[in-house]
Amino acid sequence: MCNRATTHCSSFNDRGGVMAGKYFGELEPGRVFEHEIRRTVTEADNMWFCGATCNPAQIHIDADYCAQTEFGRPLMNSIFTLGLVIGLTVQDTTLGTTIANLGMTDVKFPKPVFAGDTIRSVTTVVERRESKSRPNQGIVTFRHQGFNQRNEEVTSCLRQALMQKGLA
Repeated sequence: MCNRATTHCSSFNDRGGVMAGKYFGELEPGRVFEHEIRRTVTEADNMWFCGATCNPAQIHIDADYCAQTEFGRPLMNSIFTLGLVIGLTVQDTTLGTTIANLGMTDVKFPKPVFAGDTIRSVTTVVERRESKSRPNQGIVTFRHQGFNQRNEEVTSCLRQALMQKGLA
């Protein structure tokens, strides 16, 4: 239920349970979320993801080949890393309140990720605007950043999402 004066809302699912995601009005520019859930990535994650996405790049799946590279071991697939970093943000920010992802820009991978690294996410609300064509929705731009256990940034991106405004 929304309080129109403050635009603070509680999200409810179709069974009346409270949703974890935030509505458009709760996503003020500058708000930062330090996401509690972290995840240690594994060799199995990497092999499965490369197989599922038909990516045969040796740098991800061939340990013998990788032993001869500057990294000395397989790199985690960067798209897996990006997806994980965004996935770790969902429970706190957009679970049940996102209509659609509209795009991702400015994707960067400044440090490699290896099996055994533990990844955490930080989200900053960069901007929001009312939808011009959908009066009950708005567009929010999030900056998602992923960090390893050494607090090194391993990925970042800007994500634009179409969000529900809340219950009237």
